[in-house]
Amino acid sequence: MRRRAVLAGSAAAGVGTLIGAQPAEATRGGAKGPLRVRIVLFDGVEEQDFIAPQEVFSLAGWYSSRKIDTSYMVLGRPRVITAAFGTRVTVDCGWRPEEADLIVVPGGGRPGEPGIWAEINSGALPKALAAARRPGLTITSLCTGAIILAAAGLVTGRPCTTHTVAKKELAARGGVVKNARVVDDGDLVTAAGITSGLDLALHLVARELNADVAVQVEEALEYQARGTVWTR
Repeated sequence: MRRRAVLAGSAAAGVGTLIGAQPAEATRGGAKGPLRVRIVLFDGVEEQDFIAPQEVFSLAGWYSSRKIDTSYMVLGRPRVITAAFGTRVTVDCGWRPEEADLIVVPGGGRPGEPGIWAEINSGALPKALAAARRPGLTITSLCTGAIILAAAGLVTGRPCTTHTVAKKELAARGGVVKNARVVDDGDLVTAAGITSGLDLALHLVARELNADVAVQVEEALEYQARGTVWTR
């Protein structure tokens, strides 16, 4: 299989120039509008949880004939968040779930620290996610982001997964936990721990665009999707 050359372009962009990329012409259902991806950030979020899907979807935009609009989103007004290991990210997009086709909820944080437990205890983010549900919107999570979805009542009685250490908690909160890397239950898609954000995003690229685009992104990343995708 011919490898795509990935040359360093702009250090600020961090993606570089992709040489020889041929956009895939077909997308699922013949959709013509942009695929709008919003990745939810909050203080204490795990860096790898949000960076992996952001890079996959951004790279997919190089290869797809359908535009992909990927950005971070924060509850309330735009602000700077501080991630689990101190990375500071300026989030320019406030809470506008009506402008999303896919919402990605990462995990991160331990009890007593910024992260999912602080968000669950506050109740604001779970309430906002519950209110965001509508036809045509897919809500996804990776790692312990699934516990936030559980607090929102979004996984009750539904197949789902999360980080290994959080599976008992997810089950106790009503999820039907599957031991799979990615669990696709239609408008609810969940993934296991941390690096599974790559597999979550690659699966969604294949599902929402097509498999050719996902393969091209794998080549660019020098990564092959791993694990089982559970579907009905």
